[in-house]
Amino acid sequence: MVEAVTAAELAATPAEPPAAIRERAEAVLGWSPSSWRVVHGGYTPAARYVGARGADRCFLKVATNAVTARMLRAEARAYQAVSGAFMPAFLGWDDDAAQPLLLIEDLSAARWPPPWTPADIDQVLRETAALHRVRAELAPILETMPNLFGGWGFVAKDPAPFLSLGLTSADWLRRALPALIEADAACARDARTVGHFDLRSDNVCFTDAGPKFVDWAAAALGNPALDLGGWLPSLQLEGGPSPEAILPDRPDVAAVLSGYFAARAGQPVIPSAPRVRTIQAKQLACALPWVQRALGLPALL
Repeated sequence: MVEAVTAAELAATPAEPPAAIRERAEAVLGWSPSSWRVVHGGYTPAARYVGARGADRCFLKVATNAVTARMLRAEARAYQAVSGAFMPAFLGWDDDAAQPLLLIEDLSAARWPPPWTPADIDQVLRETAALHRVRAELAPILETMPNLFGGWGFVAKDPAPFLSLGLTSADWLRRALPALIEADAACARDARTVGHFDLRSDNVCFTDAGPKFVDWAAAALGNPALDLGGWLPSLQLEGGPSPEAILPDRPDVAAVLSGYFAARAGQPVIPSAPRVRTIQAKQLACALPWVQRALGLPALL
């Protein structure tokens, strides 16, 4: 669920790529788009464009700061390492100290949820299972996302930001923390399954060939239940089933994911990605009842 683009973000991205970026993109493509249009989406300030020449189309993503440069390099590595029907066609990339760029097929004509249908959910589950059967050389998630785990321990040290969200009381948190921390610690950290680890509706679309997953910057080797579970709070938020309807009997996964959101959603807004805290809070509003049910904890309020 992508929030509306702010006026500042609209103004910050040129209507078409600067000449130097166009030249680099054309060198990768081997052809020159006759037109470019800016597109908006996602939660980072990377610049995004669609290029066209007749029936030919491409999607261009360009880094705009050090964070998006790091993410774009990670995404390019994933496109080079992983293959499957669930991936858009990779057209190439060009590194640069400040502004690496990535080119993939244009998916503008695809259908982007929500809404979700049961058939949509089944297709995503099928392709996620296919992804988890892939063998690829990627970094382990403990290297790429070390702070994925231990979120409830972080909350225990400084509960004020979490409690400021108004999702539950300080008394509930005090009583629940031991079980939450224990369940988080029980979740496997050393699994070596290929995962996307950022599945949400803005990273999933539906084409005639089936679902495509985009934004592979977080791809890593890790626990497949965490990869699947990471999609479920946002799916429920957008009208889908409860997380345990798809991933039952996984209090460990519920604890890790709810702890991840709980440790972040109440923190100050990230200036370069101002919508991140909002979506984290919304996902937490689904993940917190999930872990409460999974662990048999007291009612939240």
